[in-house]
Amino acid sequence: MKVRFILLLLILLVVGFLLLMPTRIEPVAWSPQPAPSLADGIYAENQKLKAAAQIGPSDIEGPEALLLEEEFLITGLHDGRLIRTSLDGNERKVLADTGGRPLGLARHPNGLLVIADGVKGLLSLDAQGRLIPLTTAANGLDFGFTDDVAIDKSGHYAYFSDASSRWGYGHDGEAIIEHGGDGRLLRYDFQTGKTDVLLDKLQFANGVTLGPDEAYVLVNETGAYRISRYWLTGPKAGTHDLFIDNLPGLPDNLAFNGSNRFWVALYAPRNALLDGTAGHPFVRKMIVRALKVVPAPVDKRGFVLGLDLDGKVIANLQDASNGNYSPITTAREYGQWLYFGSLKATHMARMPLDAALQ
Repeated sequence: MKVRFILLLLILLVVGFLLLMPTRIEPVAWSPQPAPSLADGIYAENQKLKAAAQIGPSDIEGPEALLLEEEFLITGLHDGRLIRTSLDGNERKVLADTGGRPLGLARHPNGLLVIADGVKGLLSLDAQGRLIPLTTAANGLDFGFTDDVAIDKSGHYAYFSDASSRWGYGHDGEAIIEHGGDGRLLRYDFQTGKTDVLLDKLQFANGVTLGPDEAYVLVNETGAYRISRYWLTGPKAGTHDLFIDNLPGLPDNLAFNGSNRFWVALYAPRNALLDGTAGHPFVRKMIVRALKVVPAPVDKRGFVLGLDLDGKVIANLQDASNGNYSPITTAREYGQWLYFGSLKATHMARMPLDAALQ
């Protein structure tokens, strides 16, 4: 009887925890499309990313953003530092410490390094190593999770994302599960210092990149498995549409090679539990409570897609084998190589471009 009583008490405690633990998440019901198959078709699983090899140092945490300049990589780390490292990792220099979490990097034509910092907002770093705040709010609403940035060739504008105005860095899980549509695509004017909202109501606005001739800007919506496009020029200027929808995973960062390809890093494949409970806010609230004490059921898989200028898949790179490089959250093409960064790994990686495009 005593054992039964203890088991019953434990069950009641678990149920009470799942039902009653305080949480500020307020999930919104939605209906995702059925996830594309990974068994066959354009997203069929493979091990092409096994060709990726370590680059740079092996003892850094979370080198997500990547810039390659003169055979040196610049990246931001989990502890807030920005570093510049040689490809072999033997030379390393700390450029600055934002005191936050640098997630996106772009070089301004005037030499400034522009930083999308998940905690501090949009910053710049000058040649003397001084960090300069650029913007932290738009339309009276503070950024909660500044994520990625791209700069036009003239240096007039920075296009960047606020993943969630409600959830800060480190709470991406809550933001995506809530599906509240509080992400924004923004534009900062270097001449006036003004920040405009181009798109709002986005589902965790993440990677940002400009397209050919800077006719449009793309933004990943991680929580909706899609890439949205905002037109900057031409007859569609000021409007938006979908560049690609119903992706097989959670799109993180996004990059254009300047010619004919986009690269999309997928944090992980779609999760059946997350999709299956999309229409049940009460259950999703319990899931958030459970994730306070149990690990998230994330498929540890390296996953990168190449897209052409029409949003068609031209490269499907995966690796779910033991010891794979994941999660891949950045993929950038430089010369004959495709470079990878990660929000959680302890090094960067790259693979030959021709192998990626086979």
